[in-house]
Amino acid sequence: MHLRCGAFTLDLSTPQVMGILNVTPDSFSDGGQYTHTGSAVAHALQLIEDGAAVLDIGGESTRPNATPVPLEQELQRVIPVIEALVARNIPVPISIDTYKPAVMRAAIDAGASIVNDVRALQEDGALEVVAASQAGVCLMHMQGTPQTMQDDPQYENVLLEVKDFLRARRDTCLAAGIAADRIMLDPGFGFGKTRAHNIALARSLAELLDLGSPLLVGLSRKSVLGQVTGNDVAARLYASVAAAVVSAMQGAHLLRVHDVKATVEALKVVTALK
Repeated sequence: MHLRCGAFTLDLSTPQVMGILNVTPDSFSDGGQYTHTGSAVAHALQLIEDGAAVLDIGGESTRPNATPVPLEQELQRVIPVIEALVARNIPVPISIDTYKPAVMRAAIDAGASIVNDVRALQEDGALEVVAASQAGVCLMHMQGTPQTMQDDPQYENVLLEVKDFLRARRDTCLAAGIAADRIMLDPGFGFGKTRAHNIALARSLAELLDLGSPLLVGLSRKSVLGQVTGNDVAARLYASVAAAVVSAMQGAHLLRVHDVKATVEALKVVTALK
């Protein structure tokens, strides 16, 4: 299993880590910590040293009830960071966490080689931007929008509905000319899902593997872990590592996390024992 993204090819034969870099003032966990280009670049370099195989840079929070960010503001947040990292010839691909086609295009032009889209390229023009590039793409499931997704999410069968959505979006990308080895899928933990929905998905992750695409899982520090442990967001390290380990043992290929070093070490044990 591998993911082709621009000049990079990610070897996903063993589980890898995507390090989170939010250059936002309001992300649910690390908002406000890396809003200056210098601090963002320094943190990115630390994530790489800690073992991140991908850097995921986001300039707009998608936490529940987050306020949408104007296009120009999002560009001003992310593009200087991408350019500064590319200028340093970092050895890992940069992922841009956005649903806006204009941000995707600008980020790819600046050197990003993966688009991580919570709306799975459903915005007008998004599919065309990725299809016209050599970038990899992550297609995520979300019920509703960040402003409404946790109001009252409902499913008849969360696993089957998420699986059907991801299959349909994957097939749409294939039809648009995006090669299969440029596509990965994300079930979207916490995006329009209750505690029960999240747990049901986590227990059945392996059933998404027959879609044939690499699977990305993002459970790091999320509210479902707080609901299980009773801990606030600053005290969810152990729960986040446990969630990454369980996900990897069920076949997840890429784990999107805040705590890179701890997760990388835990996944080495998973690989050795699996």
